[in-house]
Amino acid sequence: MSDLTPDEAFLTLYSDLAREGPGAAADLGWALSVAATPAEARICDAGCGSGADTVTLAKERPRAKIDAVDKTAQFVDAARKRTAPFGARVRVWQGDMAQLDGPYDLIWCAGAIYFLGVTQGLQAWRSALAPNGVVAFSEPCMLPRPSDAARAFWSVEYPQITDMAGIRARVAAAGYRVLGENLQIGAAWENYYLPMERRIASLRPDASSTLAAALDTAEAEIARWRAAPSEIAYALMVVAPGLSAPDD
Repeated sequence: MSDLTPDEAFLTLYSDLAREGPGAAADLGWALSVAATPAEARICDAGCGSGADTVTLAKERPRAKIDAVDKTAQFVDAARKRTAPFGARVRVWQGDMAQLDGPYDLIWCAGAIYFLGVTQGLQAWRSALAPNGVVAFSEPCMLPRPSDAARAFWSVEYPQITDMAGIRARVAAAGYRVLGENLQIGAAWENYYLPMERRIASLRPDASSTLAAALDTAEAEIARWRAAPSEIAYALMVVAPGLSAPDD
């Protein structure tokens, strides 16, 4: 295999993977329930990647109109192919998730709001929400009393991580209130890392130097996760505009 640019190596690693980050269909179902998303909702999957959650949204809400947006052309192409069986009610395009039009009853963002910042992303999406619209997103969360292994994982992957209180504070700073919160630990991460391990193994024999470096980086990340899998978590938050009452 001829040598690749770092961006090409990254996209080679992620091609043919079902997910670009941790997640599980059951967690999305929980968020839809907490959000009380109506059957005929208009939904946006912001930072949709290759469309794993877009497909789940389309299945969970078969009468909904669903938009999905991502900045990476390769992921957009993959998402379009995966969602083609749902026809015109699912629309996928390449663009900036910070600039949504709406109005949406639900904006779903799995593991991507950190590109904008929690507060900044929620503020940017406020004008794209329909009346009574809701945002559901996942964000890295440091659990109480973290081990050295958990700290080591996040020091590389997301040094600006906070605990749940810190996430709530960022939600409040955007002028939103929390409707529900959950933690994604274990299965959601296995859904991401186990297929990636198989992908790394398949690419390793013919990898160019740049691709090999990308595979090494991914393997090191997986190893850090395996050192503390019960402590590595995303907080799954369902939030809506409007601050909570003082005694909530």
